[in-house]
Amino acid sequence: MKKWILIWCIGALFSCTNANNEVKINEPSHWKDNATIYELNVRQFSEKGDFNSILPHLGRLKSMGVKIIWLMPIHPIGELNRKGSLGSYYSVKDYKEINPEFGNKEDFKVLVDSIHELDMKIIIDWVANHTSFDNAWSTDHKDWYTLDSNNNLQPPLGTDWWDVADLNYENNELRNAMTDALLYWVNEFDIDGYRCDVASWVPDDYWKSAIDTLKQSKDVFMLAEAEGKNLHDAGFDMTYNWSYMHVTNEIAKGNQTLSSLDSLFMVEDSIYNSNDIRMYFTTNHDENSWNGTAYERYGASFHVQTLLAFTMPGMPLIYNGQESGLNKRLRFFEKDTIEWGEYSHQDYFSKLYKLRIENSAMWNGDTNTVFEKIDSKFENLFAFRRKNENNQVTVLLNFDKDSLVIENYKELGIGGYSIDYMEGKIIPKIINIPANNGKIYID
Repeated sequence: MKKWILIWCIGALFSCTNANNEVKINEPSHWKDNATIYELNVRQFSEKGDFNSILPHLGRLKSMGVKIIWLMPIHPIGELNRKGSLGSYYSVKDYKEINPEFGNKEDFKVLVDSIHELDMKIIIDWVANHTSFDNAWSTDHKDWYTLDSNNNLQPPLGTDWWDVADLNYENNELRNAMTDALLYWVNEFDIDGYRCDVASWVPDDYWKSAIDTLKQSKDVFMLAEAEGKNLHDAGFDMTYNWSYMHVTNEIAKGNQTLSSLDSLFMVEDSIYNSNDIRMYFTTNHDENSWNGTAYERYGASFHVQTLLAFTMPGMPLIYNGQESGLNKRLRFFEKDTIEWGEYSHQDYFSKLYKLRIENSAMWNGDTNTVFEKIDSKFENLFAFRRKNENNQVTVLLNFDKDSLVIENYKELGIGGYSIDYMEGKIIPKIINIPANNGKIYID
């Protein structure tokens, strides 16, 4: 009977339905445990590059399985020492105002409310480490900044960020002003949290205080652009897995082997617990603009690298345009609109997101969920299983330049009635995995 039910449910996208044909999906204890995140670059997202132009896309993003929309910085951009003609989003001139290129505060509130009406969350980028050189604080409160030997403002040490001035968190007035600005967007516009730029360059004790204060107003979601257990201890829900990005880049170049992933995951297990969400990605605004598109960096291994990132324990990120096969470096300081075309990769990413949302073996925060590596005789096969008492997901990733044939898949712990998730078919007698690609099987 159990096997028959499994086969019968294939036509319902792997979820049984009620009489009204509504999909029944178990929900985790906290919404963030099966959340997904989408980074949106307002300037490049549309021809107009404004908030109103995002609105027609919200239904599409919802249908893809996006749960969190992260907007890159929305604030006015400094003009003094500006890079390029439009400047860097991360050179903030006023923390409580809107970049006029994007619209006004009323437009932003409409966007926030529209996202909430679709039961999605919105977080905005926050640059706490530095401001533009012409931020009012630079003249009204010069002592809030790190000053050089001549008592002048200076960029963060060791960078070429000559368009921004470093802030000094030894000053308590600065701390209070920054927290006040953070509260402003939560209290006045009902945003759901922040992605915090170079979070590790700001003291942990500041973040602990600020996040505690924010959570008195709302249960905000906090993402740190940094990694380290200390940031989770300070109150961040999620951190970047930069280590993973670097390892996978090196594997794609042929400088490291798959054993480097084993070593990385051992380190991850020794540092983080089940409630510490790690963000996995194949690209983001920094990687895309400065280091190359995912296609450039991963080359022939693009598909297998994507499957790996989107099935890891943690939360997967889509950078806007990936659903259309974005294969150009978006210019950082100029207008460079995304070419959307026919959204050629949208169904692909939607399936990967929905696996994350609907299958409890893929959720975070459950200490009963197991991630286990599967050993095999195939040198270039990276295989693992994620399971709990209700579900099991097996991932087979072929990093070889040739296709891989597996004749006895039961040796890998895969059952004869497993479902090929991406194709919606019962597992065949012999598994054939194309070169630089993979298979996802669910039980």
